[in-house]
Amino acid sequence: MLRFNQVFRYLTLTACLRSLLALTLTFLVSAPTLAQQAKIKVGMMLPYTGTFAPLGVAIENGFRLGLEEQGGRLGGREVEIVKVDDESDPAKATDNINRLVTRDKVDVVLGTVHSGVAAAMVRVTRESGTLQIIPNAGLAPVSGPLCAPNIFRSSFSNWQSGYAMGVEMAARNKVKKVITIAWQYAAGEESVKGFKDGYTKGGGQIAKELWLPFPTVDFQALLTEIAAAKPDATYAFFAGAGAAKFLKDYDQAGLRKTIPLIGPGFLTDGILEATGGAAEGVETTLHYGDGIETPKNKAFRLAYAKTFKLQPDTYAVAGYDSAYLLGAGMKAVAGDISKRKELIAAMEHASIDSPRGKWTMSRAHNPIQDHYLRKVIGMENRVTSVAVRQLDDDPAMIAACKMGR
Repeated sequence: MLRFNQVFRYLTLTACLRSLLALTLTFLVSAPTLAQQAKIKVGMMLPYTGTFAPLGVAIENGFRLGLEEQGGRLGGREVEIVKVDDESDPAKATDNINRLVTRDKVDVVLGTVHSGVAAAMVRVTRESGTLQIIPNAGLAPVSGPLCAPNIFRSSFSNWQSGYAMGVEMAARNKVKKVITIAWQYAAGEESVKGFKDGYTKGGGQIAKELWLPFPTVDFQALLTEIAAAKPDATYAFFAGAGAAKFLKDYDQAGLRKTIPLIGPGFLTDGILEATGGAAEGVETTLHYGDGIETPKNKAFRLAYAKTFKLQPDTYAVAGYDSAYLLGAGMKAVAGDISKRKELIAAMEHASIDSPRGKWTMSRAHNPIQDHYLRKVIGMENRVTSVAVRQLDDDPAMIAACKMGR
């Protein structure tokens, strides 16, 4: 009888162990499957109305193309996109970003264009820890006192392209005195600072700074002032529809052929058709331009034109690169976005093979990249040379970045 009970207990224990093993194996097999089925939610907070609307559309198009080239998945997981129109309105920014983070519970935020809106977004994502990729806004403090491990930029700082043009103009003996004109908000002020840093360092002189509130497009009085001062060049920061109007007004005032117009690439990017030839000959500096003869850029431009029936610009490139930057992080963690340290480390060390040329991430999470000198020829921002190679951000901002972990 004793032996029978021992055998019975043995068989019962064996059956339980087999059941437990089967359950464990089932969990191990099904867990990755469940993880792969769950979608990564990407919140796109971009301008879809107003002066910057074409920029928002280009960024989204670029991101979708980059995602499609990765099989429509990031780290093996499908992507769900949730869109919010930020209207380029800082007053609405906090409510909009909170809606994505708190209500929609997105895993990643992609946005935005307007630096004032970006400032409000960053305050929320820093607090919540939500991963954010900025595909345009060059707001300086993002790679300075507002830097954070979970916030990356795939575009530029406002300082960078301004500085590159300052270096270029300082090297030209005939350009001794420049007037600057810009919208007076974060992006305009930081772009002008970058130009001044590069230009005055090389011996140039800023004759006067002219400002307009964003998004004012009444330029006539200031154009009259420029004509009277007769500087060697005018440095202008405007973008989108506002830039198109400025270029036409500058030309109609008879200034384009008498006082060379220069600026960061946003002055002429994405709006050449709207200018009706008024931008012809204008020189700009930017990390992207037409005529970059690399296999990557040729393939990108062909795919973008085929997919969207549009020609790509720097905004499309930034959206495209955002998809690959996020993809590098998601691949490193096999789609498990909860592995934050590993994901962030992979994004920090990513080398992006971009249409603009290869770039890497600075310790402040801003691209280190070549900046090109470009000239408007017909409907192209034609690259003519490299103004500054592998340019990092404003040293003052880098020093202010205390990347807490």
